[in-house]
Amino acid sequence: MRGQRAAYRPIRTPLAATSRPLDVVAGLLALAPFRTLYVADLDAITGTGDHCATLDDLHAAFPQLDLWVDAGEADAARIRQRAASGRGVSVVGTETLGAAAAGVLAAGPLVLSLDHDAAGPLGPPAVHADARLWPERVIVMTLARVGSGEGPDLASLDGIAARAVAAGVAPALFAAGGVRGPGDLEALSRRGIAGALVASALHDGRIAPRDAQRWA
Repeated sequence: MRGQRAAYRPIRTPLAATSRPLDVVAGLLALAPFRTLYVADLDAITGTGDHCATLDDLHAAFPQLDLWVDAGEADAARIRQRAASGRGVSVVGTETLGAAAAGVLAAGPLVLSLDHDAAGPLGPPAVHADARLWPERVIVMTLARVGSGEGPDLASLDGIAARAVAAGVAPALFAAGGVRGPGDLEALSRRGIAGALVASALHDGRIAPRDAQRWA
């Protein structure tokens, strides 16, 4: 947890009988009619393989879902290839971006993830600082809070929202990391945050079906 990927283990959840992605997604959709599924392909991010076949299975089984896929893509060709393949929309994380970041972010439809760890922003400082480089959808990813139950990183969200206003742009911002329950979703909504990436609070029941249905 908290972004320590080597410590991740197959999921165990009361929402599904197995850890198979198809079963887990079916369990989540039994809670509420979610419209978007965020997938982190950790093998692709770390360069040890990929889960393209699983993404194909998910798309076939749940065609109504928009797939946001973080597969460590940091070049324009791969982003365009994903768009053409139908395997979802690329999530481009700053932790994998290099010097050609501006060109990558102009490659086509994508979601930018402004990644942070406990020490601060990850990746090119210019991408974090210049909101004019941002696409229409931006995830504020605080890796140190993923699975922590410590609450969203409101300070980072507020700072990034202010940066966008100062630059005269208005991307939809999505919070990632630390959501504990309905109270956090209320707090994010009051700040004008467009959505949140939520997992643990759904699996352990802190967000009950009635709340999941409301926010979905």
